[in-house]
Amino acid sequence: MNLKPTALIYSSHNRCDYLHRDWIVQRALEHPHNKSVLYLPFGMESRDSQEFSWGTFKWYFDRFTPFGLNPMVFFWSDDLSRQDAELFFNMVDNAEVVILGGGEVNLGFERYDAMGGYFFDDYDRFRNCLHQRQNAGKLTVGFSAGAAQLGDVCVDDDYHRCYALIHNITTTLHHEWSREVELRQLAQRFPGHLAFGLPNDAGIACNQGFLSSGNKWQILQFVIDNSWDFPEDSVHIKTRQGMGIDHIYHDGRKWTFNGGDAMIRIFSPDYSYQGTWIKTPNHSTMIDYWSQSPSRYANIDHILAEH
Repeated sequence: MNLKPTALIYSSHNRCDYLHRDWIVQRALEHPHNKSVLYLPFGMESRDSQEFSWGTFKWYFDRFTPFGLNPMVFFWSDDLSRQDAELFFNMVDNAEVVILGGGEVNLGFERYDAMGGYFFDDYDRFRNCLHQRQNAGKLTVGFSAGAAQLGDVCVDDDYHRCYALIHNITTTLHHEWSREVELRQLAQRFPGHLAFGLPNDAGIACNQGFLSSGNKWQILQFVIDNSWDFPEDSVHIKTRQGMGIDHIYHDGRKWTFNGGDAMIRIFSPDYSYQGTWIKTPNHSTMIDYWSQSPSRYANIDHILAEH
């Protein structure tokens, strides 16, 4: 079983080093031949804004081109041809890492879906490509608006359009302490999902699949980056001020995840059974999510084996 993350959602103010180097760039560099990372700024309205968005990533990726990294970008245009669309899907299929950029969530959805719908009469083609990437073990990243697109439901309740590479998850992006009320409302609005608040320079990495029993498994890893220390950006980087990844239970309880924490979830095929456990560096056994008490499981492998 491949437990490497196949999806990563995150917020950031700039290119914090730990999150971008260790979780994105390194993933591409690990491949013996295909060291490509593809950036898609489809949520940005104009070509100029798309190029600006790409520039905020390109300068960072260029630091790793001497090691073989191959940064790529595809810009949306209203006059794309079918040949352009074929190239687009070829790039999405084959890139080792794909990043869905920030901007406007619904604008990005419209453009991603149009690439398949307008040229191939298949509005689900992009969604299906992302799931094929996940099944192949490749990493797809959602930054800011892209993070909302990779979840299961969006804040605007657009169920049918989210790409669900992270199942049963919804988030607030660029989260701050002052937005806890918003996070609580999100947890109440979507009681069948887990609601997380992602501050800048924090993310959730995920892999998910099926066990031989038919049960679905999901592993979440929580990433906190404290590396960006430019004084002029300090107001934006709440992780350097001690903020973790807040989670609000459906009953109103709160749990804050720190870097290095993990969660495993098991779902039966009909969802009549859902088990959830938390792993922290400070506990020798897995913590039961619901009771917040130590469980009988020693580790993630123990849980997977018994389900």
